[in-house]
Amino acid sequence: MGTFFTGALLLILAAAALRVMIRNKKNGRAFSCGGDCSRCGGGCRIKV
Repeated sequence: MGTFFTGALLLILAAAALRVMIRNKKNGRAFSCGGDCSRCGGGCRIKV
């Protein structure tokens, strides 16, 4: 029973992380843009 709950928790956390990564990518706040900063437009810098 504990293995099930641990697996479900890990699955939920992975799905949440993926969702945040996709949302950031759509908003232009990705962690990398391919290394061509002249074409990036500054979206690959982490905005604080």
